[in-house]
Amino acid sequence: MSTRAQVRFATREEGVTFSSHPDKIHAQFYVHSDGYPEGLGLDIAMSVLKNDLISGWEIEHVQTLHGDLDYIYYIWSDYDKETWISIFHVGLGEWCDKCKQYVEENKCIFVGLPTQLITKYGSQEDESYYKLNTNNDG
Repeated sequence: MSTRAQVRFATREEGVTFSSHPDKIHAQFYVHSDGYPEGLGLDIAMSVLKNDLISGWEIEHVQTLHGDLDYIYYIWSDYDKETWISIFHVGLGEWCDKCKQYVEENKCIFVGLPTQLITKYGSQEDESYYKLNTNNDG
């Protein structure tokens, strides 16, 4: 089963919180599989930090909506400011016994810097490429 996601780019603006969906985005991409934070999230963080390439993204119009997404990522940037990342879990959610239907989930599960995303979702058991190289030699 595929874990689908959208990656959206937004400008950091005063009064716009990283833990809510912004009114405007500047670009949007669809990712058909491996959209979970331990996969796509870590790839985004490494791309921001080390310019690692990411493949498998499809360019979309900024108003395209999907009913089958599991995650929405926001990459927040602006001139002379650090880049932040937000992750929302937007899957079907949980079954409600009272109303006898799935209650859609739209919950912000992460807000932070790329290094914080790596700390939260990166492998702590092996020397994966998600661990940061602190001596800046690549």
